[in-house]
Amino acid sequence: MKKILFPFLIVFPCVLFSQQQWRFSVRVDKSSLNQPLSIPLDNILRDSISDKLRLFEILDGKENEIACQLEIGYSSKLWFILQGLTSAGSERKFVLKAVEKNRTPLPQSFITLTKNNDEVIMQYRNKSILAYRFSTINPPDGVSPLFKKSGFIHPLFSPEGEILTRIQSPDHYHHFGIWGPWTLTKINHRKVDFWNIGDGLGTVRFSDFLLQVTGPVFTEFEVSQHHIDFGNKGEDQVALNEKLDVRAWNLSDKVWVIDYTTTINTPLDSGILFEAYRYGGGIGFRATEKWTKDNSSVLTSDGKTRIDADGSRARWCIVEGQSETKSGRSGILFLSHPSNRMHPEPMRVWPIDANGGRGDVFFEFTPIRYQDWKIEPYQNYTLRYRMIVFDGKMDKETAELYWNSFGNAPIINFTDK
Repeated sequence: MKKILFPFLIVFPCVLFSQQQWRFSVRVDKSSLNQPLSIPLDNILRDSISDKLRLFEILDGKENEIACQLEIGYSSKLWFILQGLTSAGSERKFVLKAVEKNRTPLPQSFITLTKNNDEVIMQYRNKSILAYRFSTINPPDGVSPLFKKSGFIHPLFSPEGEILTRIQSPDHYHHFGIWGPWTLTKINHRKVDFWNIGDGLGTVRFSDFLLQVTGPVFTEFEVSQHHIDFGNKGEDQVALNEKLDVRAWNLSDKVWVIDYTTTINTPLDSGILFEAYRYGGGIGFRATEKWTKDNSSVLTSDGKTRIDADGSRARWCIVEGQSETKSGRSGILFLSHPSNRMHPEPMRVWPIDANGGRGDVFFEFTPIRYQDWKIEPYQNYTLRYRMIVFDGKMDKETAELYWNSFGNAPIINFTDK
């Protein structure tokens, strides 16, 4: 798995960076919708101007200031969002300025992070987006303590407040909202299962917070999670280290755009083998108990439905169902990044007669469905997903626009005019 650190094609002349303003254009080959993107700043960023940068889009000859956010890491970037629809073949122009004088900042509604003793909560204004559970939650009374768990997203809310996830359902006590443990794995030819935690072979636990960021363009948290092998001789051992990054883009209160990026490595000298299986890893979603075969639907990028989506491959998948919102329906568009293993990615979609005929809803992108995956020691492997959380219905044309925004790199061209 190759991690793409910067997915956009950049062309810029070296002569620009002695100036205090930098002009560039963005061109897309495929139509996109609300596309987050970044420009590199390593050649122009200095401490003296980092807090003075302002970004403007040029519309009808006028400069209109838009929100931007600095990200410092291995490579410095400035993030912003191509708001609205950008048509295929079109070009949008921008100017980045280092403004010396004080300016009245743009009015912003940041996505906030609130941390209590059990979870970290993302909110937009007074609306909850999601909660990530870092403390251990115990199973219901009378259920094996093996089912205790930390390190998962629940609840995930729709923009109008409908809870879309479910945990610890009586039919599958090991299901936890949005999560992605690996199932059939082998360490030195010994079976370890991090998914079916009731078998007592392994589990996944929250370890630590690595990063928490709030800003006008995105808000994110990054955590480390440990995949624990219970079957090792002596003490339990960490078989996999996982870095999970959850980033919510600041668009509006009408739709949530959430990136879910997981990077794994193993500290074991022998490595670990993920055996091919119909589910495990990737990103899994156990839907609300309200959704059944009678009031929910699935649609993939290849036109598959709940009837025939299981086992097929897709770039995206819409999972939606009845809700108590004004529109009466809510859902999630799941996007798989083209850098992911086995992309277009295989899926596990529960059949329409799941759970004794009720037709409860479970979805997962499953990068090991048809092929084993050997995780070599001390190497990083990354999987990238995006969730578009909405109320109402989403059609395939809108889903395609959102996937283009995630999977297709625009061309960013710096100019001196």
